[in-house]
Amino acid sequence: MTNLIKANSADRGRLFSVAPMMDWTTRDYRAFARTLTKRTLLYTEMVTTGAILHGTPRERFLGYNEVEHPLALQLGGSDAGELAECAAIAEAWGYDEVNLNVGCPSDRVQNNMIGACLMGYPEKVADAVRAMQAAVSIPVTVKCRIGIDDQDEDADLERFIAIVADAGCEVFTVHARKAWLQGLSPKQNRDVPPLNYPRVHRLKQSRPELHIGINGGIKTLAECQEQLTHVDSVMVGREAYQNPWLLAGVDEQLFGEQGPAASRLDAAKAFRPYIQQRLDEGAKLNHITRHLLGLFQGCPGGRRFRRHLSEHAHKEGSGLRLFDDALSLVHEPELVV
Repeated sequence: MTNLIKANSADRGRLFSVAPMMDWTTRDYRAFARTLTKRTLLYTEMVTTGAILHGTPRERFLGYNEVEHPLALQLGGSDAGELAECAAIAEAWGYDEVNLNVGCPSDRVQNNMIGACLMGYPEKVADAVRAMQAAVSIPVTVKCRIGIDDQDEDADLERFIAIVADAGCEVFTVHARKAWLQGLSPKQNRDVPPLNYPRVHRLKQSRPELHIGINGGIKTLAECQEQLTHVDSVMVGREAYQNPWLLAGVDEQLFGEQGPAASRLDAAKAFRPYIQQRLDEGAKLNHITRHLLGLFQGCPGGRRFRRHLSEHAHKEGSGLRLFDDALSLVHEPELVV
């Protein structure tokens, strides 16, 4: 039985997603991703409750383009009341899901009781989930790790999932690594702790009624297909950003539908009207095109494309003509998505 048949209608909407990544999954990256895939569930960068409640203008933190749907807002916070208020704001802004970050290991978020440190406080996460669900009708989901520091990857993860699930959370995306809050930097926490995919697979086996997604170190759609024989969904992070052409195969290979881009050049050209719109709004060209630097990875002229944008897109007055000049440096071999 194929994954396309096995997945129920609710699961299919989140079968594949791009992970929330600070400074990477911005509104411009997400709009660009839509030239490659229509079905992928996209996530914002993590946005703290403080930024939403006290930052101005709110558009800076919550703004997006309609093409980005389906789109989830990832929240960072631990105060149940503030998270509920922010969830309600997200729903009012039109987001399709609100996700609570219980996986980020940075010092800054730890000091504010945000991110992976919350794995040590499952009751606090449960209170937040209850409050958020009471405030909205859209899904409230959790992204977590398999544990932190000296936690037991079996007993402590089972306890965390049980407590938060009892509060009403039905969807968990699990980064299949521990987060070491003592002794490793945030960058090291992305690579140094070993991946433990079987632990996430066992979680799905023990809690078949929950939607369990997996994240961490997955780089190809073939790996996604393999993971989907064990879990309900796959979330890809850095590879989807650094090698965005990966997304061009998602709709066909995972959803059985034709994707929007026949080639890399088609995707880049389809992005031109959005670039112009953002330039008209006052955005800088380099802030938009930095998300495309990996598009022509492995193509003749790909390095010249990257260099041209890196060296010139930041200059005053840079616009679509410079972008088109960069595209003219690339030769894309005929490829089948």
